[in-house]
Amino acid sequence: MHGAGTLASDPDPVQDFCIPNPKFGAIRIAHLSILPCKNSSEATTDDFVFSGLKGIGNFTDTGLATIPVNPAIFPGINTLGMSFVRADLKVGGINPPHFHPRATEIAYVVQGSVYSGFVDSNNRVFARVIEQGEVMVFPKGLVHFQMNVGEKPVTIFASLNSQNPGLQKIPTAIFGSGINEELLEKAFGLSPKQIGTMKRRFDPKQ
Repeated sequence: MHGAGTLASDPDPVQDFCIPNPKFGAIRIAHLSILPCKNSSEATTDDFVFSGLKGIGNFTDTGLATIPVNPAIFPGINTLGMSFVRADLKVGGINPPHFHPRATEIAYVVQGSVYSGFVDSNNRVFARVIEQGEVMVFPKGLVHFQMNVGEKPVTIFASLNSQNPGLQKIPTAIFGSGINEELLEKAFGLSPKQIGTMKRRFDPKQ
């Protein structure tokens, strides 16, 4: 019997760091945008410091504000196989079910109480309320979610082990991607009118 396996992840760096050179554009390889490095002698301390998480981002209608950080705006993390995000939730706000196809996520609660969890490939839910100072991990590629269940705003700092983790929101992927409406009606037992309502809500083209 013979077996073969394939593994995919961000490539290991071949130098200490790689500060992108703004004189050159990105090179697209598979799911990564490779940013050519400038000479290491030109790197400065400021390349490794990011100050953009001091404030709150713009809130969506679900009560969620995010500030995603990747090498395009924080040069120092280029080629290090990581990215991160600040997320804020209003009271009662939610981070709808979504997943990152290329990264595991670790979420640290800076303040507040949040119902947080994920669903495994057997449709088992792992969820509980986590509070200030607690951390939860969301395994790579699994659907996860968060909801502010406290009486004050929630702030979360999350780190992902890919500089391009990807983001797929479940409602938008299903109702906003252009999947055949008849298929959706049969899959979810919804009427054409109900499907139309969902598409208007989640399809950015409508």
